[in-house]
Amino acid sequence: MLARPFLALLALAALLVMPPSAHAADAKFRQWLEALWPEAEALGVSRATFEAAFRGVEPNRSLPDLAPAKGTESKGQAEFIKSPGAYINESQIQTLAQSGKAYAAKWKADLDRIERHYGVPRTIILGIWGRETVYGTHKLPHNAVRVLATQAYLGRRKDYFRNELLWALKILEEGHVRLADMRSSWGGAMGLTQMLPTNFRDFAEDFDGDGHRNIWTSIPDSLASTARSLKGAKHIDGSDVSWIAGQPWGYEVRKPARFDCTLEGIANRRPIRDWVALGFTRAYDRKFKESQLDDEAFLLMPEGIYGPAFLATRNFLALKSYNYADLYALFVGHLADRIAGGKPFETPWAKLKPMREKDVMEMQERLTALGLYADKIDGKAGMITRVALGQFEQRAGVESDCYPTSDDLQALRQAQ
Repeated sequence: MLARPFLALLALAALLVMPPSAHAADAKFRQWLEALWPEAEALGVSRATFEAAFRGVEPNRSLPDLAPAKGTESKGQAEFIKSPGAYINESQIQTLAQSGKAYAAKWKADLDRIERHYGVPRTIILGIWGRETVYGTHKLPHNAVRVLATQAYLGRRKDYFRNELLWALKILEEGHVRLADMRSSWGGAMGLTQMLPTNFRDFAEDFDGDGHRNIWTSIPDSLASTARSLKGAKHIDGSDVSWIAGQPWGYEVRKPARFDCTLEGIANRRPIRDWVALGFTRAYDRKFKESQLDDEAFLLMPEGIYGPAFLATRNFLALKSYNYADLYALFVGHLADRIAGGKPFETPWAKLKPMREKDVMEMQERLTALGLYADKIDGKAGMITRVALGQFEQRAGVESDCYPTSDDLQALRQAQ
């Protein structure tokens, strides 16, 4: 048997050879957790629940969208780093649409009730279910508490995820789900249709009548909760974008031969009849109904003047309230159309390569300096960034395509 002093020396040696940063990071994280306790207690979380939730939990530094260390790039989320054609993959859409039709038949009675009560089409609800967990067949890989704690501690939106973490603890305190079963995506969304804790707080529903709001294993509860969240949707700026019954999410359109690509975006929304007057027509030679012409819509072109174009209604913004990414909402809307028997996009994706996050951030900074961009510097080339770029291209006297490339970045560097 080894003497105790010798064992103590071995333990000390082991500590000395460990990287000092590991001790510092662990200690700081534990201090951060302890500082969280008063807020959790004020929300009604017991100390026993708090300690059980964080027992053995350390930050997961492999998650996407963390604040990058100096000189590095963060791991981005798929909606912003994949090309539109890779994200809205036709083969995947076909498979999910086929399964969605089968689930529409299997859960017809519940979907009938949900649709009548909330006015949200069953195809949209099925589209979210299919996109989020492949109709429940994809098992969420992460400990939700660890994910939310990591994002609140190391992420880009610390305050946002701190609030979500506190409400996750409240869900555990109230006994809605066991800690071992609280699994999530990399962003902390849980259940069959991936709801964040505050979404559960605001919209989760006991639709099957068993006395529990169960988004983890009850399909009726999960689908009804999803519909309810769309019916109560708020835009990121707090404005009402609740689902409008009877209105599509949007339409694929054919672009006129010549048009101003800086007309893209929510700020340029206008009645559909005005878009028709500008030369936009529906794909596959379809016609807008007279009753649709006064509906407001905005132009969406994820690949600038290349690839498909869409006129998106307010219901597209309701979908974005579920995941604030254009490609996510477009995926769900298109999948819903395909479940209903619709066709693939008429115009194929141009298969352009997205710019690197750090290059888009530099582009946004330079566009800001020129007074053309007034949104977040986040490395995501969304509608506002594309419009600002198009305005710069127009100012530079070149043909504008509203799609960011390395040539555009070089031109911006030379302009300053």
